[in-house]
Amino acid sequence: MPLFKRKPFDLAKPPEDLEPSDLVYQVRFTKEIFRDYQEYLNRINLYRQRVWMCKSTGKSNLTYEEAMVMEKNAIQKVQQLPNDLVAPALRIIQFSMLSLRDLADLVTKKLQKDLFVGAELYGKKDDGLYPCRVLKIVENGVGKMQYEVALLGENKKITENAILHGEDLVWKKTPFNRKILKSFIRESTCRSIPWVLHEKLAQKHGISTDLPEELRSKFFLQGGQLVNRTKKRKNENRNNVGEANGESGKSKRNKGETGKPDASKEENNQPEDEPVKYPIDDLLVKPGPDDPLFTDRPSPSRDFNVPMDCIGDLLMVWDFCSSFSRVLNLWPFSLEDFENAICHKDSNLVLIVETHSALLRILIKDDGEYSLALQNKKRKSKISLITWTEYVCDFLEMINVTELCSCMTTIKRGHYGLLDANAKLGILCELVCHALETDLIRGKLDDLIEQRRALGATVRGEALEYARKKREEKEQLKGESNGLEVKENSMESTGSNPHMAENGEENGDMVEEVISSRQSNAFVNRKQLNGQSKRGEKQKLDPKVEAENITNSNEKEAQKQLTGEKKEDQEKKSKEKREQRKEYFKREMEKRSIRTNPLGKDRDYNRYWWFRRDGRIFVESSDSKQWGYYCAKEEVDALMSSLNPKGERERALQQQLEKFYPRISLELQKRSKDLAQKIALEEAVLRRSTRVRAPPRENPANAFLKYVNKWKED
Repeated sequence: MPLFKRKPFDLAKPPEDLEPSDLVYQVRFTKEIFRDYQEYLNRINLYRQRVWMCKSTGKSNLTYEEAMVMEKNAIQKVQQLPNDLVAPALRIIQFSMLSLRDLADLVTKKLQKDLFVGAELYGKKDDGLYPCRVLKIVENGVGKMQYEVALLGENKKITENAILHGEDLVWKKTPFNRKILKSFIRESTCRSIPWVLHEKLAQKHGISTDLPEELRSKFFLQGGQLVNRTKKRKNENRNNVGEANGESGKSKRNKGETGKPDASKEENNQPEDEPVKYPIDDLLVKPGPDDPLFTDRPSPSRDFNVPMDCIGDLLMVWDFCSSFSRVLNLWPFSLEDFENAICHKDSNLVLIVETHSALLRILIKDDGEYSLALQNKKRKSKISLITWTEYVCDFLEMINVTELCSCMTTIKRGHYGLLDANAKLGILCELVCHALETDLIRGKLDDLIEQRRALGATVRGEALEYARKKREEKEQLKGESNGLEVKENSMESTGSNPHMAENGEENGDMVEEVISSRQSNAFVNRKQLNGQSKRGEKQKLDPKVEAENITNSNEKEAQKQLTGEKKEDQEKKSKEKREQRKEYFKREMEKRSIRTNPLGKDRDYNRYWWFRRDGRIFVESSDSKQWGYYCAKEEVDALMSSLNPKGERERALQQQLEKFYPRISLELQKRSKDLAQKIALEEAVLRRSTRVRAPPRENPANAFLKYVNKWKED
């Protein structure tokens, strides 16, 4: 069961006195039943939070359903461990004090030396490696183990028997790895450090459950559980201290609250009647009066040439070949051409031959198991149009898949084209899976990851630089505004009013007086200091000076306006440049995409895929048995209008469609034009064929017959 914040989580018990006619709500993946809709909704929202952890793999930050599926897959992989190795592995695990990683390494190291009857390996004989199977373990009395093995030929037929030493046997492919062993350790134990096996599992394999002597000083058994003595003692001391201080603390907290009920308990006993917060799980969304008018979802087209159960494999192989075309030295081809080539009955179709050859060359360059098999058969590393089927048969012998090995007879006879689409795509899928494990492809993926990291660092650096410049500009503007205010204040405090009018009286002496003022008006009061009567004299500015002041102010305003316009133009250009850089980085990131992910899921868990190199939006059913596609802009518009943003899945899908909508629309419009031209050409060929028999290669539908690999290795 998935862990909730690294701790076991108990499922809700079914309600008591449940009648067949009662209306209930059931959680799909846990089968829990609730009478109250709000309780059911709260539990669903809890399961949708990323607080769950897979018990088998230890991966966290998952939803409950994701953790449950991951745990199920991990258990299936763990069950692939050979039964002869289970008991030795459990003996190593029991009461081990190592960390999980070190324990997995120790188990791997020891189990690689334990060979068992039925193990398939490679045996060294006559300076060569030959596939063999262990038949019997022989003890020679000296302490070294010997093994009676059967050397295997084609189709795993026994050619001869031999006695070999352990150092002469090499694993063909170890039946376990560190990841599987980690899951096996987690599934087999009930606690860690020391690792303790489940009691029933230990009894089944005859493994002792008694605590070893070296651990009894630190641990002891209590109620079937292993308890740490030191932690137990610390907890007891802490509880004693808490009990001693509990009464005083409780009296202080409850002072003045006598007779009042505990608010927290009262709240916990009451059901939460909060309004539903959207988005929620799509299946829980109910129609509301404020909902917009949703359009009917368009039905996707299903006119594929290959069988429906092959569409997923077809897309996977084509997407891999398109994504790694440079590494494979394979000229890209369209999905329609690839689909038509798979359905064609020609055995030496260039597109099919080049695809197989490119994938096989990757395996040969890797110097792995396939390259070793070719060396034993003394085959040349050059694949040609005549010999490519031989290399395909060698690959099928190596992987030993029963369904595909049955096709070898047909291929050897030179009738590859007569195989059905399932067999052809099955072979290509196996080739792609093995190619993904080669050092060449992994190196390319590592390069792409590093390039994406470098681009991300550049984007973050430019964003920080832009923010720094903006901050400096604000500080500079703030400093300039403060400087102007200081200058204006100083001018006002020290300024004088010049050009004062002079006026004299015959019998009176006038004394000129300088008056400091903060006003710029043209009137000044003069005082007669000799006791004469005071009179206000009107002062006027010189017309020339006044004209100069007006001209200066107009020039300053014009200069400010020009500066503002220049600044706006610079900001506009800077913004455009930033947008261009942003689009550039987005394109570069997409060029270095590592894998194709679905756009999202709808209410019914149908997945939506968009491939940049094809343009169409493909729809995969929840059980992966049905496929369809949208190839028109109007269909995509109708799809987006049918999504309900109140649901989590459809909301996320709608956001992704809106994000890529400009590019999707452009690709679909381009595709519609190409399709219209293709139909026009087909009609032209058809009209011409009524008069003169036209060569078959002129038909655009047969474009895959003219495929040429322009990147082919010499």
